[in-house]
Amino acid sequence: MDFTKLKAALAMLGKAELGAPLVIVMILSMLILPLPAFVLDLFFTFNIAFSLIILLVVVYTLKPLEFASFPTVILLATILRLALNVASTRVVLIEGHKGGDAAGKVIEAFGAFVIGGNFAVGLVVFAILVIINFMVVTKGAGRIAEVGARFTLDAMPGKQMAIDADLNAGLLTQDQARERRAEVATEADFYGSMDGASKFVRGDAIAGIIILFVNMIGGLAIGVLQHDLSFAEAGKIYVLLSIGDGLVAQIPSLLLSVASALVVTKVGSTGENIGQQVTAQLFANPKALTVSAAVVGALGIIPGMPNLVFILLASVLGGAAYLIEKRHKDAELVTIDYPQELTQNLLAPETKELGWDDVMPVDVVGLEVGYRLIPLVDKNQGGQLMVRIKGVRKKLSQELGFLIPSVHIRDNLDLSPTAYKISLMGVAVGEAEIMPDMEMAINPGRVFGTLKGKECKDPAFGLDAVWIEPNQKDHAQTLGYTVVDPGTVVATHLSHLLQAHAHELFGYEEANKVLDNLAKSAPKLVEDLVPKTLPLGVVVKVLQNLLQEHVPIRDMRTIVETLAEYGLRSQDPDILTSAVRAGLGRLIIHEISGMQDELPVITLDHELEQLLHKSLQTAGESGVGIEPGLAEQMHTSLQESMQKMEMEGQTAVLLVSSYIRPWLSRFVRHSIPGLHVLAYNEIPADRQIKVVSTVGRRT
Repeated sequence: MDFTKLKAALAMLGKAELGAPLVIVMILSMLILPLPAFVLDLFFTFNIAFSLIILLVVVYTLKPLEFASFPTVILLATILRLALNVASTRVVLIEGHKGGDAAGKVIEAFGAFVIGGNFAVGLVVFAILVIINFMVVTKGAGRIAEVGARFTLDAMPGKQMAIDADLNAGLLTQDQARERRAEVATEADFYGSMDGASKFVRGDAIAGIIILFVNMIGGLAIGVLQHDLSFAEAGKIYVLLSIGDGLVAQIPSLLLSVASALVVTKVGSTGENIGQQVTAQLFANPKALTVSAAVVGALGIIPGMPNLVFILLASVLGGAAYLIEKRHKDAELVTIDYPQELTQNLLAPETKELGWDDVMPVDVVGLEVGYRLIPLVDKNQGGQLMVRIKGVRKKLSQELGFLIPSVHIRDNLDLSPTAYKISLMGVAVGEAEIMPDMEMAINPGRVFGTLKGKECKDPAFGLDAVWIEPNQKDHAQTLGYTVVDPGTVVATHLSHLLQAHAHELFGYEEANKVLDNLAKSAPKLVEDLVPKTLPLGVVVKVLQNLLQEHVPIRDMRTIVETLAEYGLRSQDPDILTSAVRAGLGRLIIHEISGMQDELPVITLDHELEQLLHKSLQTAGESGVGIEPGLAEQMHTSLQESMQKMEMEGQTAVLLVSSYIRPWLSRFVRHSIPGLHVLAYNEIPADRQIKVVSTVGRRT
């Protein structure tokens, strides 16, 4: 006999994807087939255990998304319970006249033992359970789920912008940002599903009431009319069985309702489960326990009150308050060890003669913080700023093409307690004040309301912002604000300054490193360039020019090949820079417009371009021969054209001849920072140009 097919079938039974179909088949069986009393007991017991497992999983879950399948589980548990109601109803009505255990031991136990065999007590208990489940737990959970779904959906744009801000600041990689975006989308889907799932639980509670009365009326009719029982005997049997059946169903329903309520009422994702979170927050302040102990103790000494119970409870509360207060005092006595880097400015006693070792070199990149910002950089206090700065350096190094120097962090008692200062080569290039215990809500340009807090400016880009309390974060994101923590504010500011001053960070040492890296794959190319064709100083100046104009130097092979070709004709760094830019044209255009085939540009009128050409030939690259009025008029026209392009969602590009491009680039670099100045020979052959405006002498 061939057992191959049998083995394959048995192997499939062990696969996880068959679990849902088997559950559906089981539910259909309960709806259609009559079940023996023992099987019914087994299913009822499983239903209670299943509901308890769900409740405990929710209690020990750190954040709702860890149990993202919860809405589906609610649906399956509800259908399972309703199927059990159908199966138990069939058994009660068919076999009920034979005795209390005809429908199974579980229903009999709930009908006889739990309510003492008194159907009046059973009805009251059942009614109380239904009221608790339907009017309190289910109704409240449904309302919270509905509001949570709406707020989560409204907050999605703000959360997405916050992820983009972290990505641009180098705090996240592309993969991490993709995961965060997926998590935001999953969170919105989860709360939307919970809003619908709460309706299942609510409908289940209503169905329980209806099923109870249908069972009671049907049982009485069957007992009296079909089995010739007296009304009292039929009531004693069928009413008790119906109440027992209802209680067996309502208890798991109540557990599931509580689990649903716990999921939607859990606030935040602090890395603690519900029990830890409630315990930490409820008993964090010993004053509450002390006052409660005093009130309970005062009630305990009143004559006629149960003195022993009240005084015992007051003693327990007072003891708990004492222990918590003692723990807090012990924690305050712990000495905080700050990182060695943060205490280097403390003067040590002089133990030897001064020497050249005492002359400390300036830090290439430095970050000084006030004493209240020390926790941001202290890992022992949970500070993440040093990790974020490392992420900024890694991102910029990959984008620019050379290793960004380490950031030397130290405290500075001369600064304001909440201030920080960023320096390059020992000279401050940026400083700001932040609120370490608050979060910054940045207005990206379009928001739908105002926030209460301290108004400020984003130190990196100068955008309007407000310092808000952490508990306002979700509300701020709902209004369209981008909310970032203080560490992200500092890291973003540092990233912006490092990008703007990248050419100052690049020197001879960095040039040697990038050439050495290229020499590993193209040794002959590097050997022929330096020093045979060009001195290292000229190469450094060309690379600095590229970085100053925000052109990455990642493609060192193309740069070196171009320098090797044009270095035989000229050693002028500006001429060589223009040649290299032409060689990197595809990279430059990709950085500006991505994969778009058409490039919208601004051009100069032919007459104006010829005038600038002649002026530069006469006065040199300084451009001092250009009439001031013409320069001001051209500046205004360029700014207006750029603003028009930006309003249409286009990147502003000025396209001119290669001869006047360097001067125009310097002309607009600081006054019109968002305008890219390109030469005609930098446009790849496969890109189309679309002239959107022309600037002339009398524009």
